[in-house]
Amino acid sequence: MNKLVVGNVLYRPVRTAISIFAVAIEVIMILSVVAIMVGIVQGAATETSGIGADIIVQPPNASFISSVGGAPVPAKVADVLAKLPHVAAASPVAVDLNLSGAVQSLDGIDFSSYNALRPFVFLAGGPFTGPDSIIVDDLYARSHHVTVGSPIRLMNHEFHVSGIVEHGKGARVFLPLQTLSTLMGTPGNASLFYIRSDNNKYEQNIIDEIHSTPGLASYKVQTLAEWMSMMTPEHLPGFNIALNTVIVIAVIVGFLVIFQSMYTAVMERTREIGILKSLGGSKLYIVNLVVREAALLALVGIGLGLALSQLLKVLLAAKFPTLPYMLTTHWRLEASGIALAGAILGALYPAWAAARKDPIDALAYE
Repeated sequence: MNKLVVGNVLYRPVRTAISIFAVAIEVIMILSVVAIMVGIVQGAATETSGIGADIIVQPPNASFISSVGGAPVPAKVADVLAKLPHVAAASPVAVDLNLSGAVQSLDGIDFSSYNALRPFVFLAGGPFTGPDSIIVDDLYARSHHVTVGSPIRLMNHEFHVSGIVEHGKGARVFLPLQTLSTLMGTPGNASLFYIRSDNNKYEQNIIDEIHSTPGLASYKVQTLAEWMSMMTPEHLPGFNIALNTVIVIAVIVGFLVIFQSMYTAVMERTREIGILKSLGGSKLYIVNLVVREAALLALVGIGLGLALSQLLKVLLAAKFPTLPYMLTTHWRLEASGIALAGAILGALYPAWAAARKDPIDALAYE
């Protein structure tokens, strides 16, 4: 039977190639959406963990996504936080999204306090030299082909790169806090505060002290571990809806292509099916034959889709190093299973139609 299946597949190379590419596209669609969306969330979590903070303080009703909500509170709150027992460093940060060109997060920082959380590792240049200077990480510099002194236009304002640092310390672009908050229309304000404790065992004491401080009782305070636990795709607004939509579209594409391919093949092989049935082939044998052919096409398409997805990852990493693209083993298996299931479902009706053919009518078919 396997020789017959392979022979049928190779006999019609164009249709076979189309079916294989359809399944491959289905796999690529699923993996690409997941890789980018999961990469964004987990990349943000990884970058935040490299800041060196133990506790994150946000204004009341703030979202766990720190870039939402502007800069609603005075940056001077950091001075109050820095004086609390067991606080080694407290730094105010203004966060904004730059929507011109590629979407990117901009962090406005007070350099001295932010650097006290965990020092920057400069690869070139140094700290801010003025209100119009910025610091970028190495991935941003490579992606945008900038060096120390290069001009960069952000938020309709021209800046010059004062330093290039290793990536992994929050955002990819850092501006002076006063500059960014002014451009956001809230001069002197911050979006959140990062705190480094002098000892991790006192984190809860610091949280209790913040909540007991007048004016800060309603602030949202989390340890970094608690915040990291929220940074999952399930907590990203619209993630599951977008993912499920793409999966449904991908499955429909794969289903229809396999269905059409198998149904046409069955119609073209009416006499062959009649011969098989006249020789004793059962309905189950015919169904098995058609389903195996569809499964073979799906498996080859899945392999091609996985290979092309990996190639896409390499190409994107070279062309857009700041774009997170995370392919996980779990989603490779998930996409493969979805594609295989869709192909088999697409083959069931043609297989059943072939099995029901009367051998006499099939042999007489022209």
